[in-house]
Formats: sequence, structure tokens, C-alpha cells
Amino acid sequence: MHLSDLLGRPVVAKAGDAVGRVEDVIVSLRGAEGYPPVTGLVVGIGGRRVYVSSGQITDLTQEHVDLSKNKVDLREFERRDGEVLLRTDVLDHRLIDVAAAELVHAYDIELEDTGAGWVLARLDTRRPARLFGLIKSGGGHASRDWKSFEPLIGHTASVLERAGGRMSKLKPAQIADLLEDADKDEGGEILDRLHSDPELEADVFEELDPDKATKILGDMTDTEVAGVLARMRADDAADAIADLRQSRRRRVLELLPAGQRTKVITLMGFNPSTAGGLMSVDVASCSTDATAAQALSIIAAARAMQPEALLKMHGVNEAGELVGVVSVIRLLQSDPHTPITELLDVDPIRVTPEADLTDVALLMADYNLVAIPVVDEGDRVVGVVTFDDVLEATIPEDWRRREPAPRPIRDVVGAQDGAGHG
Repeated sequence: MHLSDLLGRPVVAKAGDAVGRVEDVIVSLRGAEGYPPVTGLVVGIGGRRVYVSSGQITDLTQEHVDLSKNKVDLREFERRDGEVLLRTDVLDHRLIDVAAAELVHAYDIELEDTGAGWVLARLDTRRPARLFGLIKSGGGHASRDWKSFEPLIGHTASVLERAGGRMSKLKPAQIADLLEDADKDEGGEILDRLHSDPELEADVFEELDPDKATKILGDMTDTEVAGVLARMRADDAADAIADLRQSRRRRVLELLPAGQRTKVITLMGFNPSTAGGLMSVDVASCSTDATAAQALSIIAAARAMQPEALLKMHGVNEAGELVGVVSVIRLLQSDPHTPITELLDVDPIRVTPEADLTDVALLMADYNLVAIPVVDEGDRVVGVVTFDDVLEATIPEDWRRREPAPRPIRDVVGAQDGAGHG
């Protein structure tokens, strides 16, 4: 049964008298990993919106709703935690299509009788066909399994019941794309969910368009901003602080953990379009008396570093000077007891912090590099520029606004939950 067919239908008491009309359908998300059960209706009676529980309903059809009693509690309906009103919260609203990682419109909602009660089974996401402004009958529905979607409900207590939800299956870049497409209310709810996973929240902010990130951070308190930036890569955090209003920068910096604050201040001292502004200050390095096994153990333990920065190990002497670099692949393919000095490229490509973006990009292309160490005047390693940083900085702005090519969509619902109600 479609929600659009049920709304406005008469609600009939046991004696056969119509007592009101269906205004909304209530489902519960509390503990509903599968299909949310219908727990009741919101019925309009004499100007009031009252609650009728599913236990009072003996028959529910597209023509009418029959009740098991003649009397109805006329107290005004009040939503309880975890409840979702399908007309108010879902119908004609946008939801997250998890498989496609995009926002889609819910044009209608399908309910299904399981024998043990009605459930929210499917959504119709295709705009109905129209003729002279009127919806054409008999056009069919583009129904898709409810489990393919994550609702944006906007009701705080209902949202908290689903903190994270199916959004946890999305990559940070996909969630960032959703935020950039969302309106203010939708974006606010997505952010509410992210707050429950601070690490994911930081990853998403690293992927956001700088203008969007600045706008969102501008609506947050200094403490909230510092909480996000503390978990971000130092180079991304430095960029974010530089985009804040000048009056806020010092306050936010003071709220950062000491280690992160030092890294961010260091990076803010460089021009953003130079190697110093692009680099990460977290570098995988070991002494020249280490073995291949010891170098790999250092990489394995560096869980807080970005993976791209771990593709090269930097051999340094007691003075911290760069002696050479070796790829993690060569380390893996070598005998564990091999001294690292036998594996190092002792004349690696490196740049100073002042090297501009074009020079760094050309060096990477000419020498097929995934990372370039950045050294000071004394040849001491101060950071590393990775390929993803260069790509992000060199992609033209108009390319960023292009629609990406469609990607294959795996039927996650079918693979995990069986055929379900689809």
C-alpha cells in the first residue's frame, strides 16, 4: 500500500461511524535494523491530531481504516523518541541513497503487511509522470528497498536513535560530497551524525571543499572547531585555520593539543603553494644502522600517520641529515636482516620548502615518485610531499564541479540481507 493512497482516508470506529481521517503514519526506528514497524497513526479528529496505536486497528486498506473500539483517546499527539512520521519526515524529503552515495527524493512510500504487522518496506524515488500538471494514473512506481537508504529526519530524538546508521558504510569523500549537495537542514543532520564518530568527522572535513568547510566551521564554537582540527592531518588543519576569521585563529590554535599546534604553526609559516605549504610534517624515518625488519616495524607502528606518507622510509644520520630513502616495497621484498644502508637510494630527489607546486609536480612526473622529502638548508628532513597533496592542489577548479562518471553499484542490501521486501 502506498502512503499517498492512505493519507486522508476515513478512520472508522467499531460501530461503523467515521471518526476522523489519516493524517500521518508512525513507524519506529528504535532497534529497527530491518524494516521499521508501523506503530500507529496520527488521526485528525475535530481539529485535533490524536494518536491511534496499531493495536487498535483491525483493518487497514486504501479505502478506510477500521478500529476495534468505538472510543478514541482525544489527547493531542506527542511524538516519542525514535518515532518517525512518514508524511512529515520522509515523504517529499531527500534521503541518502547509500549505494550511489547521493541524495534522492522520496516521492512515495510503500507499506507492506508481513502478517505480523505493517512495515515500511520500500521508497519510490522516481518523479511521478504528469499530464497538464496532474499526476497520471497507472504510471507505476520506481520502488526500492528501504534498506538502500538512510533517512534525514530532522527530529533530534529520532536522529539520535540512528546515530551513524548506514552512513558508516560511506567513505569520507562521499560524505563530503553529500554535505556539499545538502541544504542547511540536511547538512545539519549529517553533521549531527558525524559528531558521534570524531575520527570520521575529521576525515570528512579533510575532503570538503575549502569554502564549504570554512562555512561549516564558522557556525561552530572555537572548542568544536579545535576538536575537529586536532584529529585532522596537520597540513589540512593549517589550511582550515588560515581560512578562519583572523579574530578566531589564535583562540582555536590555543585550544589545539600542543603537538598538533606546533605542527600547524610550522606549516602556516609557508606559502600554501610551495612544498612547505603542501607537505606533511609527519615523516617515516629510521637510523642508518637499522635493518629492513626494523624499518618495517617503524612503519607498522605509525598508525597515526597518513598511509601515503609511509610509502617511503627515510634513512637519517645522528645529525638528522637525510642519507637516503627506500620504498616500503623494497623493504618487504628484502631479507629482514639486510642493513638498510644496502637498500637506500643515497641520492634521492628532494626539494626545499620554498620549491613551488609546479616544480614539485614536474619532479614527481619525471621520476615517477609518490612522495618527495622536503629538507632544510642542512639537508635535515622537515616533511614530505605526497602525490595526493599535489593532485589536490593541481586539479583545476572547474574540474571539481564536474559530475563524476557513474560507478558500478553493488547490491549491498541483497548481498547482506537476502531478497527482503524488494
